[in-house]
Amino acid sequence: MEIKRIAKEIRRHKSFLITTHINMEGDALGSLLAMRGLLLSLAKSAVMVSADKVPAQYDFIPQARYVKRPSQIKKDRFDCLIALDCSDPSRCREVMKRFAEDKTIINIDHHISNSRFADLNWIDPKASSTAEMVYRLYKYMGVALDKERALFLYIGLVTDTGSFRYPNTSPFSHFMAGQLLRHGLKVNRIYRNIYENLKFEDLKLLNKVLDTFEQDKSGKVVWFQIDRQLLKQSDLSFDLAEKVLNFGRLNKRAEVIILFKEELERQNQIRVNFRSQGSFDVNKIARVFSGGGHKTASGCRIEGKLETVKRRVLAKIEKTLK
Repeated sequence: MEIKRIAKEIRRHKSFLITTHINMEGDALGSLLAMRGLLLSLAKSAVMVSADKVPAQYDFIPQARYVKRPSQIKKDRFDCLIALDCSDPSRCREVMKRFAEDKTIINIDHHISNSRFADLNWIDPKASSTAEMVYRLYKYMGVALDKERALFLYIGLVTDTGSFRYPNTSPFSHFMAGQLLRHGLKVNRIYRNIYENLKFEDLKLLNKVLDTFEQDKSGKVVWFQIDRQLLKQSDLSFDLAEKVLNFGRLNKRAEVIILFKEELERQNQIRVNFRSQGSFDVNKIARVFSGGGHKTASGCRIEGKLETVKRRVLAKIEKTLK
């Protein structure tokens, strides 16, 4: 039983470095903060690190300021690394390269595409979120929750289930939410902070991206694109990809929603995000291009020009849908 082995390993070590994937979102951050809380409750040393900065939409969480960048960490300060919500070590970028040498690595994740790269791997694709798994670890290890840690877990749960709208929502998801709300969380305030916090300039940018909306002949596949020029003109303070993809979900006939985004710092590299309404497995498409994720939410990076990458991806999806 993986959770038993991980609990034993956590009790054995004294100092921990905790990390998560690049392009951090609610589940990654919530799991990171909640795991730190669990370790501190056990009188452990715990430092959080991320290759990316915390998105501005989570500035309402004071503890988020404790997430450090790799350049701020000394190698010899910890003896165990915990990777959360990370399907592959490359998704942590330099964190894994710089700090994983001769350290025990624990991998806790719910992505079906996880490569099981660690010494201890607890992978549960049936879990709604990594936050759900961290919650179960709290319960297994007998660590009490307070309002602060309940907030972290709730953020992870609500964002990865799409506010309980996505197919990964389960009876346990609702049970867990109910237990967390017992700690006095203000749901309306949390929702507004995460989803209804855009500046006027942000909305103008979003409008430009939505104007790129296209669909195939069947209407089952829809997509957006963001070019490098648009990104250069923008000072993003929110998760643009998630906002755009959620808009695509509003399309009645769409089965697959795609966002093609040119990488700002890397020439000829396109970030591709996939979403499915449930019947189509976008993880299989992402894996063709060395990516991965979930059946209904996956992504990958592809070398090439934007138009070339679009043609390749759309052709593969069209062939699979037949």
